[in-house]
Amino acid sequence: MGLEKWAEEVARERLASTLPRRWTHVEQVAAKAGRFAIELGEDGELLHAAAWLHDIGYAPELALTSFHPLDGARHLQELGAPARLVDLVAHHSASVAEAAVLGLDEELRPYADEQTLARDLLWLSDMTTGPAGQSMTFAERMAELRERYPADHYVVRALDAGMLLRHQAVDRAQGWIDRVGVLAQV
Repeated sequence: MGLEKWAEEVARERLASTLPRRWTHVEQVAAKAGRFAIELGEDGELLHAAAWLHDIGYAPELALTSFHPLDGARHLQELGAPARLVDLVAHHSASVAEAAVLGLDEELRPYADEQTLARDLLWLSDMTTGPAGQSMTFAERMAELRERYPADHYVVRALDAGMLLRHQAVDRAQGWIDRVGVLAQV
């Protein structure tokens, strides 16, 4: 079985029945990343697999720290997933900022935050897909998060702390999308 199919099955098993709204979000992130993966080349399979697995740490039985990137990465390590896949899940969507806000930065440190196009496309795919799977612009998604949580909530504090990283990743990914001509502007 290929990495992408394995990732889809693992994510489905953990999220589809217990967190159906989260599962819809994951399906749409994976659909978007899958379109990018076709054009990406060597890292396309990795990108698509990471998109399927990026939110696996939300599964109730895996939520040990309540920081889903870390919980997901640890579970994937236990399953023997490739290190780059584990790292992409651990660091998706500027999780380093959230880890710092939660005091979990030391726990996240062993995972590499690769500075690659695959990483940027994963972040863009996640940060332009709403909680119910709806397509959104980056600005709309950031506004949606701010509306959903009180201003003093750790999610909003982490959003502020990691906004520059998010903008940079989305800009790099969008630049590639524009050059390659894959998918309309997101």
